[in-house]
Amino acid sequence: MQSGTIDMLDEIFANTLKSKIFVNRDVLRPDYIPDELPHREDQITKLGSILAPALKGAKPSNIFIYGLTGTGKTAVTKYVLKRLYAKAFELGIDIIPCYINTRQDDTTYRVLLKLSECIGLRLPFTGISTSEAYRRFIKILDSKSAIMLTVLDEIDFLIRRAGDEILYRLTRSSDDLSSSKVTIIGITNDLKLVEDLDPRVRSSLGEIELVFPPYNAVQLEDILMRRAKIAFNPGVVDKSIISLCAALAAREHGDARRALDLLRVAGEIAEREGVEKVLTEHVYKALREIEADRASEVIATMPLHSKLVLLAILNLVKSNEGKTTTGEVYIHYKTLCSKLGIENVTQRRVSDIVGELDMAGIITARVISRGRYGKTRVISLAVPEGAILKALSEDPYVSQLLSGLR
Repeated sequence: MQSGTIDMLDEIFANTLKSKIFVNRDVLRPDYIPDELPHREDQITKLGSILAPALKGAKPSNIFIYGLTGTGKTAVTKYVLKRLYAKAFELGIDIIPCYINTRQDDTTYRVLLKLSECIGLRLPFTGISTSEAYRRFIKILDSKSAIMLTVLDEIDFLIRRAGDEILYRLTRSSDDLSSSKVTIIGITNDLKLVEDLDPRVRSSLGEIELVFPPYNAVQLEDILMRRAKIAFNPGVVDKSIISLCAALAAREHGDARRALDLLRVAGEIAEREGVEKVLTEHVYKALREIEADRASEVIATMPLHSKLVLLAILNLVKSNEGKTTTGEVYIHYKTLCSKLGIENVTQRRVSDIVGELDMAGIITARVISRGRYGKTRVISLAVPEGAILKALSEDPYVSQLLSGLR
């Protein structure tokens, strides 16, 4: 048995080593920042002009960058900051860029840890209060007489989980700083995020808004063609494969990240099969893999009540010809909360969660008119039931409910 496993691994390793598919697969990953970002020239120019005052030692305005997933928000921000930092270094201006993904660092204290790392300060992981961590951070930052450009990516995750305390502290940091300055660059796909902030935070932000539109199929195809030239060996990927990946991603809100993932995973499947070309069948296999993986990742990071709403949807569509409505979901969701002995959220919040699940591509929620009874949303699943069940079962609370249904 063990010998057979070793033989299989040796075969896998050998196939990868002799593969003629990839030259550099990393250029198809979402965290790769190319030397040029086509079809985002306007956004690069605007963001650059907003941040340029830092080169004169002035604090740039706070910025909130909006757009759906895969529209280039993070790539453009990192690209502009990289160029700005290089120019500042050339001029002898002290600029400290600090990028934080708040989906991963989703508490006020963790954000302060990351901010402190960016200025060379190591704070303990535990043992001191948030106020003390902030005080130490501010003290060291002010001693550097620098402009700190703080990128809070996916900031909606942080605010939903930990509130807007970090925004309150950073927007008021000018009261605590005499030699340094802090600018906030928030990145989110929630167009209404700022409306839900504490009024004191909103008034202090004074932010400029920058909106990123989705890519269309032609733009996605161009992006993929540029990346494919340096990612694959010649002749491995036909133009028809590029066009298919672009078309499938354009159908999903013009998501460049999804297009790149599709092309990369299709290449990896071809590599595992030991063939020398990426075929249409590899793209559709990649699509199925990505949908399952993405659903699991999104669901795993959702708050408990979002998972319970999703479980309510799952239960209802299974017993109601594949669809349900927001009203039915709310009633069933309250029942699930009751079984767990926890307090339910409001119907309005459940409606918002349904919208978030729709935006994440986990469900499809279509608004229909019911005449004099108003409007409602008809909800159906957008990913396989099995992938949802598997992800939900990893939560101990939801697992209780699932075991009770078996």
